[in-house]
Amino acid sequence: MKLTSLLGAAVLALALAFPAFAAGPVDINTASAQEIADGLNGIGLSKAEAIVAYRDAHGPFASADELVNVKGVGDKTVERNRDVIVVGGKAAKPAKAKVASTE
Repeated sequence: MKLTSLLGAAVLALALAFPAFAAGPVDINTASAQEIADGLNGIGLSKAEAIVAYRDAHGPFASADELVNVKGVGDKTVERNRDVIVVGGKAAKPAKAKVASTE
């Protein structure tokens, strides 16, 4: 194998691993679209801009679970990022389990 091939493979491996080393917590009520895109796994710039637009139109998020109200953001994305999402300076609260009605 050529040295350039090995070097190229190493650079590619590092580039793919970079998202796993995302920065610290992301406050979804104060972060810019770029900060959200950089800090949350599975959120690109266009989804991050949608999150900011939703926040501007509807007010601050009360919990991370409200992110599913943004088109293109699902439960799996919220769960994957729950430990880095901060809402108003607090860590995101886990989703409450739904209790079936006995009536």
